[in-house]
Amino acid sequence: MWNIEEFTEAAGITVRELAAYVDESQRGAVPVIRREPPRELAERLGLRDLIRKGGMTPGTYQEFLRTFLAEGTRLHHPAYVGHQTASPDFPAALADFIHGATNNPMAIYEMGASAATVEFEVLRWMLAKVGFPAGGGVLTHGGSLANLTALLAARARAVPDAWEHGVPGDLVILTPPSAHYSVSRAASILGLGQSALVPLETDALGRIDVSRLPEISGGISEEISGKRVMALVASACATGTGLYDDLRTIGEWCRERGVWFHVDGAHGASALLSDRHEHLLDGIDLADSVIWDAHKMLRTSSLAAAVLVREEGDLDAAFKQEASYLFYGDQGFDLIGRTVECTKAELGLKVFLNLAWRGERGLGDYVARQYATAHRFWELAARRPGFELPYEPESNIVCFRYGDADQAAIRERLLRDGSFHLTSTELHGARHLRVTVMAPATDDKTLEALLDEIAAVATS
Repeated sequence: MWNIEEFTEAAGITVRELAAYVDESQRGAVPVIRREPPRELAERLGLRDLIRKGGMTPGTYQEFLRTFLAEGTRLHHPAYVGHQTASPDFPAALADFIHGATNNPMAIYEMGASAATVEFEVLRWMLAKVGFPAGGGVLTHGGSLANLTALLAARARAVPDAWEHGVPGDLVILTPPSAHYSVSRAASILGLGQSALVPLETDALGRIDVSRLPEISGGISEEISGKRVMALVASACATGTGLYDDLRTIGEWCRERGVWFHVDGAHGASALLSDRHEHLLDGIDLADSVIWDAHKMLRTSSLAAAVLVREEGDLDAAFKQEASYLFYGDQGFDLIGRTVECTKAELGLKVFLNLAWRGERGLGDYVARQYATAHRFWELAARRPGFELPYEPESNIVCFRYGDADQAAIRERLLRDGSFHLTSTELHGARHLRVTVMAPATDDKTLEALLDEIAAVATS
């Protein structure tokens, strides 16, 4: 039985401590990252004793929570320009709180009718945005599962009996080397193996070179020893650079040749909500499948990723499962037949509450603002000596170098000092620093300070 009074007191403590945490993070009043070694942190948090003996009270919980929140990475901080992880908005946090108490695993409708209905409507909205009026979808726990699910649907189209009899050895996936690693991982999980990944020719920045697409007829490749092309994967946008592939030209090429066209729009599909940036996704409506992560640019907490298909039946064909304790009777509203997961959280509620509070326009304005801030960083860096910028950004991701310094060492120094959190990647075989503007609090003052700090660290 719940102790309602104790829960109410602890919940109040949680709300107050989290509000203070977000406030000091947004103001930049504390370091953006702290990384105390696990052994010391475990001791300070009292983890071993609490695990063995229990006995936490609202009072000791408050002490624990303050210590817990003080360590880690502050995604609301203006100096957080690191990984493509959302600075979550508070409505999404409310959804997590609700799910933590109700715990409705709504892949089966009878286990969460409200949550399932909310997900249906969120998916209907997303399908309309990508131009799939007769499509279907499902929300999954992350983009890796979403890419796997979409490619399962592609496999079912190419080899309908693969679920029963296994995968033949003549299937390949066309994908640029810049594709997210989950595409490569999915190929092996699907039983194709890494040898089934055929790298597409790209330009110097990793975008698919549409003038050098291979010769394909009726889904059979004339250039790859008569192999059958199960799918072609394009990026919108690429994880490393934030650059978009030419979706329209690729989509038309795929349609003419009977090739399944998959768009990994995990990060960049949210540009559909911005009038200034939706052109970057011109041609996405030609895709057979799209993934779109809400836990990136739609500001939900992790995880919530959509799998969207042009034809609803393609997603239903991805899985063919028997389980007498689940699959029986009227399953017309069950989503379990479309997902790897049996127990699936109330993911749609996070997306819905952000939309309900901010509106489609509000989320679109957020995307436009973050893209503009990244472009501003590019402008400021280009004016300074020593900074090399290989391209003009199309999204909120910018890659750059500072002189001939050890770029990875610059990053590590900034992380160690807790002053800035940024990442890095390789372009043209050279290590580059990488900024991803996620936090609404990041402004010109932050960008100038980052450029100053990089130059100072590199020359010290």
